[in-house]
Amino acid sequence: MFPIRDHNPSGRTPYVTYILMAANIVIFLSYVGIMQDARLINGFWLDWALIPARLDQGQGVYTLISSMFLHGGWMHLIGNMLFLFIFGDNIEDEMGHVGYLLFYLAAGAVAGWTQYLSEPLSTVPTVGASGAIAGVMGAYLLLFPKAKVDILIIFIVFFRILPIPAWIMLAIWFALQFAGGLASNADVGGVAYWAHAGGFIAGLILTIPLWVRRGGTAFWNRTAGHPPHPAARYTLVNSSIPKAGRRRPRGPWS
Repeated sequence: MFPIRDHNPSGRTPYVTYILMAANIVIFLSYVGIMQDARLINGFWLDWALIPARLDQGQGVYTLISSMFLHGGWMHLIGNMLFLFIFGDNIEDEMGHVGYLLFYLAAGAVAGWTQYLSEPLSTVPTVGASGAIAGVMGAYLLLFPKAKVDILIIFIVFFRILPIPAWIMLAIWFALQFAGGLASNADVGGVAYWAHAGGFIAGLILTIPLWVRRGGTAFWNRTAGHPPHPAARYTLVNSSIPKAGRRRPRGPWS
């Protein structure tokens, strides 16, 4: 189950979101060629990834920012860029280009700091834009809780696109991150659950002043939690692949 789009069109071109996506892709392409060389990639992570043990010694503070532009593989990158593409444009529309960029970097830095606090002596490198993007999702929850988000549900060979309110999708996502953080050991590696949870909470808190300026609960009441503009409509296109008919039985042996 993962989101593929929302029904919340933005009112301006999200230049910063596009630039952030391009930066993440270009930076990943710059080092993907050394990822199969353990010596080279470990040296690269040591310089630019967030390593809690280094922060604990007062070193590599800049990695709170640099690490959010690094990814551990193609699927890590593609998944993060999909989430940023879906939710980033609307938050940039609300905050403005510069404000959104500062918000994104601040949420990502808080996410990295949260991951550090979960295991200060860990030597496992932390990379990924997901903490910053989690902050964008927290802002989205506060501003557009009932915006429709299309979820692609895949179960073995069955799949379906289901539109659900953003608050349901985001609440489930946050609950999974929080539960994952409680169940995981940050010193072993894997998903940086606490970075996700910390970024989400930071994004929500950082958006409160904007939400209050919009009217707070009065803003929700005016729009019933929906975006204050018409929702985007999508039409599902039927596949042109011909369907095979059933063969008629010819006898008990068929």
